Amino acid sequence: MVERIELRDGGWLLYAADLLDTGEADVLFDRLRNELEWRQERAYGRPMPRLNAWFADSGLVYAYSGLRHQGSGWPEWLLTAKRQVEAVSGVPFNSLLLNLYRDGQDSIGFHTDAEPELGPDPVVATLSLGAERAFVLKHRDTRETLTFSLPHGSVLIMGGSSQHHWLHGVPKTRTSVSERISLTYRRILATG
Repeated sequence: MVERIELRDGGWLLYAADLLDTGEADVLFDRLRNELEWRQERAYGRPMPRLNAWFADSGLVYAYSGLRHQGSGWPEWLLTAKRQVEAVSGVPFNSLLLNLYRDGQDSIGFHTDAEPELGPDPVVATLSLGAERAFVLKHRDTRETLTFSLPHGSVLIMGGSSQHHWLHGVPKTRTSVSERISLTYRRILATG
């Protein structure tokens, strides 16, 4: 079941706790963990506190935080999950940024995905696999916060004006947690 959540200032979320059943999620997690070439990128000269991988349609370029990625196509085995996320979101995504959070000290700080190449009101979908971690949204002006604990196989989709008014992140935790992989789908409209 997909739940729609309205956000302050014209943003919205779509949330499905069980987009993938446990078996599908387990198989995809294991394949991603064991078959991808995970890299620790450096943003603005500092190592990111997580590992990354990236896929996109051939020729697409995505730049963020001082990094630049060039698309070279998709492995066939990644397309099933992509199609499932697209069916819920209604958006034909053409890029995928994967983050591997190895433990509670891996994180991503508060940020938005309001890059010009994603268009005026980008839709960004995050499929979560592995350990549950807090996914926190914080309103830029009011500082209102919303926290979601995203289970294995769940999807959270941000749309409308959410990228202009709400920051989001996965904070560090002192709680002992195992690995989590997030698959973050975007539609790049222009490349640079």
